[in-house]
Amino acid sequence: MNSSTLLGMVLVLLGAVALAYQGITYTTREKVIDIGPIEATKKETKTIPLPPILGGVALLGGVALVLAGRRTS
Repeated sequence: MNSSTLLGMVLVLLGAVALAYQGITYTTREKVIDIGPIEATKKETKTIPLPPILGGVALLGGVALVLAGRRTS
């Protein structure tokens, strides 16, 4: 298996995951009040959206690399 085929498989996998999840979600904690022994924190969930076109391009590019790798071997 050559490197272009391996890279193509990775791109296909990443493209499929990007199309399925459509974003990366993470949680941050922020200190709201800190008065002596009393402390209050706030959890905030944020999402970094991934456009579907990005997943589609990765998927198609991966398929193209896999096919190109098959032709050369």
